[in-house]
Amino acid sequence: MVITDLLERNAKLYPDEVALVELNPQNQPDPNLTWREFSLIEANPGERYRREMTWREFDVKANRFANLLLTRGVKKGDKVAVLLMNCLEWLPVYFGILKTGALAVPMNYRYSADEIKYCAELADVSVLIFGPEFTERVQAVFMDLPMLKNRFFVGKDVPEFADSYDRLVTYCSSTAPAVEYTEEDDAAIYFSSGTTGFPKAILHNHESLMTACRVEQHHHGQTRDDVFLCIPPLYHTGAKMHWFGSLYSGSRAVILRGVSPEGIIRAVSQEKATIVWLLVPWAQDILDAIDRGDIKLEDYRLDQWRLMHIGAQPVPPSLIRRWKKVFPHHQYDTNYGLSESIGPGCVHLGVENIEKVGAIGVAGYLWQAEIVRPDGSPVEGDEVGELIVKGPGVMTCYYKNPAATAEVLKDGWLYTGDMAKRDADGFIYLVDRKKDVIITGGENLYPVQIEDFLRRHDKIKDVAVIGLPDERLGEIAAAIIEVKEGMELTEDEVNAFCTELPRYKRPRKIIFAHVPRNPTGKIEKPKLREIYCGGRLVEEQTTR
Repeated sequence: MVITDLLERNAKLYPDEVALVELNPQNQPDPNLTWREFSLIEANPGERYRREMTWREFDVKANRFANLLLTRGVKKGDKVAVLLMNCLEWLPVYFGILKTGALAVPMNYRYSADEIKYCAELADVSVLIFGPEFTERVQAVFMDLPMLKNRFFVGKDVPEFADSYDRLVTYCSSTAPAVEYTEEDDAAIYFSSGTTGFPKAILHNHESLMTACRVEQHHHGQTRDDVFLCIPPLYHTGAKMHWFGSLYSGSRAVILRGVSPEGIIRAVSQEKATIVWLLVPWAQDILDAIDRGDIKLEDYRLDQWRLMHIGAQPVPPSLIRRWKKVFPHHQYDTNYGLSESIGPGCVHLGVENIEKVGAIGVAGYLWQAEIVRPDGSPVEGDEVGELIVKGPGVMTCYYKNPAATAEVLKDGWLYTGDMAKRDADGFIYLVDRKKDVIITGGENLYPVQIEDFLRRHDKIKDVAVIGLPDERLGEIAAAIIEVKEGMELTEDEVNAFCTELPRYKRPRKIIFAHVPRNPTGKIEKPKLREIYCGGRLVEEQTTR
């Protein structure tokens, strides 16, 4: 079975049931309405505020785009890039590409024009479909991409250098094209997040995509009664692979544009969402908004919300303890994964293991996980080593990069670059990225441990710890601290708080500044190193 079979199955079994909903809070009729007031006008939402699509419509739109691509000469093995913000068209476009036997190549919506050009060349892209947010960036580079033979535009005001997706697909057949492909065939190229350097192209086959479906549904038990609220960007494996649980179970999903705390809670209430995947900053923002009184839970319908889970980054245990006080009936889960392991789930905590919050869990369904020393031998006890994983969702390779592939794929095992340890019960805890370890005076410091400690401070919203060069110690730990809105914090207060840490783990430098994160919630430490280690040390604040 290939993943497009699931879409066609759902279209046959549940043709008139809603598969996808798009919500755009910016176009909400009146954002100040309470749920009770809003429910009176829910039947007639603004056209651009809420759109929906049935399973039959989903499959038909995928077929139409597939047939459009075939008329333009796209064939099995070609690469088609997707550069869209989250929208109702995103997933039908993705599945349309797969139905031709071509490879879908999702692109980060934050890419600059130069990065779009780089990734298009790296992945041998011959077709690009993009939205209005990217017109200027695409226009700046398409003349330098002679292999980019077709450019489709989603939306109104179609630029001269592109064809209208909306107009052309209406003339294409709604019948699935007769193209054969199997689980062994290539399916998609994703790009690494760039937190450790310029993106690499990650090649996956159809077996990887089906693995993600099976793993996600097994971990979170989606049924047709569930409604998944999808907030992170669909270009990333995390959001899409969690949605694969909805695809597998034939259940509804809601694509939310925007990440305001009130917008998330309103969407859960309005659409009766049962499962929400959040990033750490969003969960923190929701709790802060509730504490401030900006969100009054009694104004919303939230009883159906059964599961909140977090991934893409280490999760502070203090955050989940705080969340459970506000939402005591919620199940909680965390999933660990990489784009190289088809997103979330190769290591999985499990809703039944709430007492192990702080761990990323154990090997996920269909996966194996080990922790090894530099020579590849297994660690002993709670010794720190590199986490490696093995399973049917491991990437085929880094596309056109055999040297980088050989560094991380060894005997079927994927070397993640994450340092980890196990407890006596076999649960795995992330310690830090291998490249982020700070060596100070011969001692290894793991920034994540220091960051988790500092986040316990009730005035700290976010924190990142990086190494700064030091003549005597080689490196010292510097803490970049983002203070909660409306609060003040001094360096002396931070230092006093850190006396609970062993002396060698205490940050030697405190910097009050914004902590940048990428769209999937990971701290952008290369950017911080560029700012604070690259000769451009920004002006620091001692209070805020």
